[in-house]
Amino acid sequence: MSTKTDTKKPAAKSGEGFTADEKAAMKARVQELKAEARAGKDRTEGEKAILAAINAMKDPTDRSIGKRIHEIVTAAAPNLMPKTWYGMPAYADKDGKVICFFQAAGKFNVRYATFGFQPDAKLDEGNMWATSFALIKLTATEEAKIVALVKKAVS
Repeated sequence: MSTKTDTKKPAAKSGEGFTADEKAAMKARVQELKAEARAGKDRTEGEKAILAAINAMKDPTDRSIGKRIHEIVTAAAPNLMPKTWYGMPAYADKDGKVICFFQAAGKFNVRYATFGFQPDAKLDEGNMWATSFALIKLTATEEAKIVALVKKAVS
C-alpha cells in the first residue's frame, strides 16, 4: 500500500516578499539594462543618465557629494564608462563591469552615503581590504583618498 504525500509548498505569509524599495530598484535596473542596450557604450548617454540620477536625489548633501564623486572619478579614471546602476551613479570598465559606484544616503534612508567598489576593482591588499566607504562629507582629505583608490582600482 503506497501513501501519497502532499508536495505543495505552503502559501507565502502576508507581508513576505520584496519591499517597495526593492521593487523600485529592480524596475530601475531593468530600465538601465534596456537603456544600455540601446545606447551601447555611449559616454554622452552615460553622462546624461548619471547627471539625471544625481539631480533626482532629494537630499542636497547627496546631490553635492554625488556631483563631486562624478567629477573625481571621471578625472582620475577617464577610461571608465559612466552609467547608472540600480538608479545610482556607477563607472564601468571596457567590458561593462562596474568598478565603482556611489549610493546616496537617501536611497535607503541611512545616515551616510556610500562609495564602493565591485570585485573587478584591483584593490587587493593581502587577505583583507575594504570595498565600501561611508561618506557624510567630502573634504580635500577624502577626495585625495578617493582619487588614490580609483586609480588603484583601474591599475
